[in-house]
Amino acid sequence: MRLRSSTLQILFAGLWLVILFAAPAGAQDFYKDKTLRIVVGYSAGGSFDLYSRMIGRHMSKHLAGNPTIIVENMTGAGGIIAANFLYNQAKPDGLTIGAWAAPLILQQIMGNEAVKFDGRKFSYLGVPSPYDTLCTFNAQSGVKTADDWFAAKRPMKIASIGPGTSTSDVPKLLKEALNLPLQVVEGYKGGADARLAVESGEVDGYCGSWQTVKTVWRPAFESGKIHSVLLVTLKQNPELKNVPLAIKYAKTDEAKLLLKIADNAHVAQFPYSLPPGVPAERVKQLQNAFIQTLKDPDLLVEAKKSDLDIDPIDGPTIAKTFASLYDIDPGTSAKLKAILAPKK
Repeated sequence: MRLRSSTLQILFAGLWLVILFAAPAGAQDFYKDKTLRIVVGYSAGGSFDLYSRMIGRHMSKHLAGNPTIIVENMTGAGGIIAANFLYNQAKPDGLTIGAWAAPLILQQIMGNEAVKFDGRKFSYLGVPSPYDTLCTFNAQSGVKTADDWFAAKRPMKIASIGPGTSTSDVPKLLKEALNLPLQVVEGYKGGADARLAVESGEVDGYCGSWQTVKTVWRPAFESGKIHSVLLVTLKQNPELKNVPLAIKYAKTDEAKLLLKIADNAHVAQFPYSLPPGVPAERVKQLQNAFIQTLKDPDLLVEAKKSDLDIDPIDGPTIAKTFASLYDIDPGTSAKLKAILAPKK
């Protein structure tokens, strides 16, 4: 017996509803009794670590199933080890989130053989806040202002984690663009270790996130042991009104371009990402949970107490920003490679 057209329509409609509601149910059940880990490519106490542990304390309640969330530090090679792990070894199941520095994408574009990933193929959850790179110096260095730095009789030693982080890339670009006397000392496991080297006098200065520095280094700033000298952004931070912008010292178009790239590649310094191949519905679920977490009233209270800035940028926006870096013209790319990844 043939079924009438209307009967078939009802059956198909019913089947469609079953499919429609079954998919979200599966997604809702996935994280129950699971452990989600955030792999941080830098040492405990640094910018990424502070943000990651705070996010980890609040994100579970914004994911259906309320998974356990842990933070692991996977240090080495300026975050490259963690980024490579996320891209090549982490299962694409939505249970591993990577936290590595965005400038590593420049390292990939420039052909750094240690970088084993394609930045366009990660799925991005977002960043907790824009990143304002501030160069600071200890009292022993004798550098209290930008003019002092320009007039320094010797190269100032700048503590750095390694290539692909603002702590390395920004001072190298500053040296090229402004002819500042400096020497980048690489190899520190994270921002906390680099700052400790500045405090001890092992090095003279450090270029890193103001958003983190103002929190963990506040006593040193207030006591005059550490001085804010130069801000490497295109816009003045209202909290640093008396600190000059590096681009104001740029005398050529090339110098201005290099400093603009320094800002564009580092302003989204703290991206949280997923391995390639994570199912689209799970990516969306995690992107939504990430942004909801950063709007969570309890997290905002904690962030304020810890003096951590929260001004989130969503994953799709970050993906577009990073994709634009792949449009840098060959000549500029070659120039960047000569500065940031010179042949040894």
